[in-house]
Amino acid sequence: MAGRGATGSGGLAVRLAALSAAVAIAAGAFGAHGAAGKAAEWLRTGSAYQLAHALAVILLARTAGARGVPVWALFIGATVFAGTLYAMALGAPRWLGAVTPIGGGMMILGWILVAWRVR
Repeated sequence: MAGRGATGSGGLAVRLAALSAAVAIAAGAFGAHGAAGKAAEWLRTGSAYQLAHALAVILLARTAGARGVPVWALFIGATVFAGTLYAMALGAPRWLGAVTPIGGGMMILGWILVAWRVR
């Protein structure tokens, strides 16, 4: 199954990560040109983490021995982390900020699992 992605189903993780990268770029552009203050900061932060982890998921799913749980922990963690920041930037309640560290923790766990499982 080499080269088939994290799921063995034709690269679902790669496709989702590519879409995630597109969202990150759009959020970063909005943060740079359409938002101000704290909202712009949240958009920039979310965009940076989401884009970095989207690229990591693509690389890991295609080339490394650390597939499955590590890849999905990185993807879901980045999505939760960035998604809560984006939501708050767009006016969602600030209590969502309490959820943001859950995404960060999942990203940390994902990287620990990569270190543990990579071949």
